[in-house]
Amino acid sequence: MKRTTLNKKRIDHIPAVFLDRDGTIIEDRGYLSDSSQVVFFKDTVSSLRRLSEHFALFIVTNQSGVAKGLITMQDVENVNNYIVSHLARHGIQLQASYVCPHASVSACRCIKPNPYFLKKAERDFGIDLGRSFVIGDHPHDVELAKNAGADAIYLLSGHGMKHRDEIAEDTVVAEGIGEATEVILERVKTIQEVENNQWTGT
Repeated sequence: MKRTTLNKKRIDHIPAVFLDRDGTIIEDRGYLSDSSQVVFFKDTVSSLRRLSEHFALFIVTNQSGVAKGLITMQDVENVNNYIVSHLARHGIQLQASYVCPHASVSACRCIKPNPYFLKKAERDFGIDLGRSFVIGDHPHDVELAKNAGADAIYLLSGHGMKHRDEIAEDTVVAEGIGEATEVILERVKTIQEVENNQWTGT
């Protein structure tokens, strides 16, 4: 397992959005070995900028290509560092980038849908998982959210359409990161309105 921490300052009791990488914030083009292969979805930057106003942001990605010998951990780190730098140039801060490099049959503790990295974020950054979201294009992202006590939004981008029949009917589904952001921010707005009403007694 690999964690790249970008901001070590604790941000106690705030919610987070845990983002899958390939097929969620960038196009899924297989096992990426170089930053030149990274292609962001057109609404990734604008969406993450809006989410960052309310949530801490993390990447959580399975990269089994490392275990298969198709890419190296350094390749993954280089690609992730490019993603982090690109987002930072647009005013978006990621708290950490979590990578599981193991094969799906390894039964390791950090592979999604095991909540290992989310629990680590909870401990290291004081994240409130009960108010957090997982966004991804694979059923294991939905299971990850469930196992961590967070909410899931399943995307139809990436491999999402291929696996749509594998998720529960009550799962929130979005076309892509832009629509997922709208769903989350609408939820935030509703919560804020309820809290304001409670405060004013209306």
